[in-house]
Amino acid sequence: MGGVYLGNSGMVEIRRRGLNSNMASLLDPADVNVVRKRFSFDFEAGALITGDQLEIRTEDGSTLELVAGHVFPDGRWFCHVDQAGGVRLYDKFEDAINGEEGPALALVAPSRSIPIEARSRNSLYRDVAQVANYEITTSREAVDLTVLGDEHRHHYASGLISGQGTLNCFWNYERVLCDPECDGQVEVAHYFAQLVLRLQQGASFEGRFFIKSQGAQRTGQNNPGSADDMVWWEALCVVTNVAMSFEPTQPIRSQIEFVTTGPVLLKVGQPPGLLLQESRDALLLEKQDGALLLEE
Repeated sequence: MGGVYLGNSGMVEIRRRGLNSNMASLLDPADVNVVRKRFSFDFEAGALITGDQLEIRTEDGSTLELVAGHVFPDGRWFCHVDQAGGVRLYDKFEDAINGEEGPALALVAPSRSIPIEARSRNSLYRDVAQVANYEITTSREAVDLTVLGDEHRHHYASGLISGQGTLNCFWNYERVLCDPECDGQVEVAHYFAQLVLRLQQGASFEGRFFIKSQGAQRTGQNNPGSADDMVWWEALCVVTNVAMSFEPTQPIRSQIEFVTTGPVLLKVGQPPGLLLQESRDALLLEKQDGALLLEE
């Protein structure tokens, strides 16, 4: 018998999903508190979650008078949302998570009431911290093709693939308990508790569920080596249930249940990466055919 892999070589990464629709609002001068570096606009409670990358633009194409020194009609920053619904903007994800006033971007009060549109746009996968274990199940469902027209029948001839799974995590609401090398770029179990309550966007996320991480060691006398290839499932998921377990003297745990809503892919190799500027914005990449694409 050859070597086998242990479960401690697995991990989970997720990418936040953007809003399905823009949030239209009117940014008034009174909405901006320049001293506190804080502003507000009309959006439903729970539509934004701390750490979201918020894209704001003016509807009339005029300069967005909000961030000091900004001269464009749109901009994208990470946001921190406080309990009163106030928003602070940051250049870095980890600063937005902490929400401190010092690193927040300086604001300016607009000279007039400006109609704006805002939406969340998130481009990076981040590790889920404090994962104790996870499981994912994929299944194929046969489809009765007799009621389908010929033009649709070939899409379902092989059946439908569906998946579901569970994440068990040590609950935490602070993103500071990971390895310092993570540089704060992690998600914790509390994010799923917020996500399941979100109404406007829904509770969807993009997940990568790694069976084998890079450099994982095989056990067994016949095959003790390691390989740089990674093996993982990749799917668009929706959180369906979040349960919290409490027991004296025991750490609080969170159990997150989810289902897949699109293709479930089992991949081998290396996950695609992004070229980032120092501001963490993605770069335009040129393909061989000359087309320019922004990979998100």
